[in-house]
Amino acid sequence: MNSPVGIAVYVWQRARQGELGPLPVIFGLVAVWTYFQVANDNFLSSGNLTNLMMQIAAMGTIAVGVVLVLLLGEIDLSVAYVSGLAAATMAVLNVKSEWPAVPSILAGLAVGAGIGLLQGLWVTKLKVPSFVVTLAGFLAWQGALLRVLGGTGTVNLNDDTITGLMGTYFSDTVGWTLVTVVIAVVAGLTVLRRRRSVAAGLTAPSLAGDVLRVAIVACGSIAAVAVFNDDRGVPLGVCIFVGFVVIFDVLTRRTVFGRHIFAIGGNAEAARRAGIRVDRVRTMVFVLASTMAASGGILGASRLLAVNKSSGGGTLLLNTIAAAVIGGTSLFGGRGTAWSALLGALVIGSIANGMDLLGQTSSVKYMVTGGVLLVAASIDAVSRRGRHAAGRA
Repeated sequence: MNSPVGIAVYVWQRARQGELGPLPVIFGLVAVWTYFQVANDNFLSSGNLTNLMMQIAAMGTIAVGVVLVLLLGEIDLSVAYVSGLAAATMAVLNVKSEWPAVPSILAGLAVGAGIGLLQGLWVTKLKVPSFVVTLAGFLAWQGALLRVLGGTGTVNLNDDTITGLMGTYFSDTVGWTLVTVVIAVVAGLTVLRRRRSVAAGLTAPSLAGDVLRVAIVACGSIAAVAVFNDDRGVPLGVCIFVGFVVIFDVLTRRTVFGRHIFAIGGNAEAARRAGIRVDRVRTMVFVLASTMAASGGILGASRLLAVNKSSGGGTLLLNTIAAAVIGGTSLFGGRGTAWSALLGALVIGSIANGMDLLGQTSSVKYMVTGGVLLVAASIDAVSRRGRHAAGRA
């Protein structure tokens, strides 16, 4: 197992059983970055990487909610226009009604949560498929967006608190302090987990594995902050996006609620017979997904300094779903992590960013992104067959 041949055999066995985890998307991301760096040496510059992270923060935040819905084996086609409607609500209240920034932002989030509650109850109580309910939402919330914006069509944002969500960059000192805190927390939680395993009489996790995990987090965090500090500093918007990913990763992997989501996505009937309140969990997931859509919409409005009739439109819906799937979340439910939203958003954002640097047209960009999505979905389908054959699904 410790020899190169043993590791290769182990990886091959895991691949046959459909248990490769995030490795395919990580290798894909490395390939994409390598190609664009060779084609344009500005691609991996600190300025472009900072722009890339700012470009994917709003879309990735929405994709975090999409991951939750896909884990249930459901779909939410309304998230893009929910994001636009929430941003429009915030903008109109702040600019036209002169509400302070914080109540306006909270009102936008409340709109998202309310829509999620309505759609979740419609799916669970009336037994209407989520595809139909959220497709209706896709149309209805687009109309609501136009109604909220009114005849002007565009609302420009000038409140410092709102625009500061995506326009604030921390100093080098704050950036390195954040890295120190992150590494200390990860190392502390790793030690705590080992002690709990030993105290419970269980076999402690591999020491080499724990050291490697902490080393990867440390190296990744240091590299990211070094890149940001070389440009404008660590962006607040990126911190918010990554913070959401971490929170929902803990929620799904370390809480009873999260285990219920995976159980329902794996087999809803078995989960119901085990005593899990399936309808309640489903409704809560739709509320969380729409709230994350609202959060993404507010971040997007903060970056663009305006909300208009096209907010939430274009390819936003397809990109958020594609980000979740490309990142490794299964379309069949029960498999995936919040980190897949970050990885998938990075792949899609990198392709779009790299194509722009190379001067490619939108037609080429769409075809390449579609091809990557098809490959990711195919890997998911093949992996699912492998898990069935190995008795793991």
